[in-house]
Amino acid sequence: MRRNARIPAALAALLLLSTGAGCGGPAATPRAPTADASAVVPRPLNVQDPAEVPSAGPAPKCTPRASLRPTGTLPKPGHMPAETAMARIAQRGRLIVGIDQNAYLFSFRDPDTGDLVGFEIDIAREMARALFGDPKAVELRAITTADRIPVIQRGEVDMVIRTMTMTCERWQQVSFSTEYLASRQRLLVRGGSGIREFADLGGRKVCATRGSTSIRTIAAQPSHPIPVSTDSTLDCLVLLQQGQVDAVSTIDVLLAGLAAQDPTTEIVGSPVSDEPAGVGISRDSPELVRFVNGVLERVRTDGTWARSYQRWLSRLGPAPAPPTPVYRD
Repeated sequence: MRRNARIPAALAALLLLSTGAGCGGPAATPRAPTADASAVVPRPLNVQDPAEVPSAGPAPKCTPRASLRPTGTLPKPGHMPAETAMARIAQRGRLIVGIDQNAYLFSFRDPDTGDLVGFEIDIAREMARALFGDPKAVELRAITTADRIPVIQRGEVDMVIRTMTMTCERWQQVSFSTEYLASRQRLLVRGGSGIREFADLGGRKVCATRGSTSIRTIAAQPSHPIPVSTDSTLDCLVLLQQGQVDAVSTIDVLLAGLAAQDPTTEIVGSPVSDEPAGVGISRDSPELVRFVNGVLERVRTDGTWARSYQRWLSRLGPAPAPPTPVYRD
C-alpha cells in the first residue's frame, strides 16, 4: 500500500497588536504552523481488509446447473394459473427483482436517461413481459452481493438476477433457474503491473465482493493471496485504482465491464473456477422456477438472448450460443 502524502497546512498570518498605549505599537511577527496534516486516501464503505472468508461445510452433492423443467406452454400474459406465485405477482401488479445497479453492461444506470439497463435488466424485463405483457411492469430493487439469498428467503423479492453462481450449497437455501450465462473467475490488474496469474499474488491483496464465491476461491489459491471484500465489484475497481489492492478477481464477464470503464486495466490469468449464473428464486415456489425456465427457453430460441448479448456484451466477442439448459425432472 502506498504511503500517505504529506501536505502543508494552510498558512494564516495573524497580526498581533502591542498592548502598550498608542495606535502605533509594533506588530508581532507572524508565526508559521508547527504541524502538517496528512492526506488520507478515502475508501469505499464497508471494506473488509482482510476479508472474512465464509467457512465451507460438507459440500452437498448435486448437479448445480440442473433445474426444474418448464410445464408445457407458457400461460398467456395476464392469465396466470390460480394459487401460484405467478398469480400472486399478477395480483400485485408488478414483478419485484433484486438486481445490481453498478455492474456496467449487466445492470447499471444509463447516464443519459437514469434508467437501469444492461444484459440482466433485459432478462428481468422479459420476465415481466411474460407475466403482464409489459416489460416495464417490474420493480428493480438494488441489493448487494451478500443480500442475494437473504432477500429471497425473506420474501422481499420475487427473484434475483445478479450474476448469482449456482452451487450445490446455495441450492440448499434457494432454487435456481437454468443457466443464463456462462463465466469463469479470472483477474483484473493494472496495466504493466507484471501480474499474470494468481501465482504472482502471494501475500498480496485481491478484491472481490462480500458474500460471493470469488472470496473463497481467492482464499483457496496455493499462492496465499490476501482476500479483501467490498459491497460491490465497482468498489473493488476503486481500490485497485487507488493502489490499495493488487488485483480484482471475479467472473470474467464482470471484469470486462470494469476494464471497459478503466482502459488502464487488463484481464489476465487462467480461469480458476466455473461460475454458471442462474435466476435465484424461493424454494417455496417451484412453479415459478418452471415458469422462469419457460421464459428462458423462449428467449434462447427466438433470438432475444443473442440480441441482448450482442448489444451489451459484444466486447467479449461474437455472441456464443446460449447455455444449454439442464433439467432434473
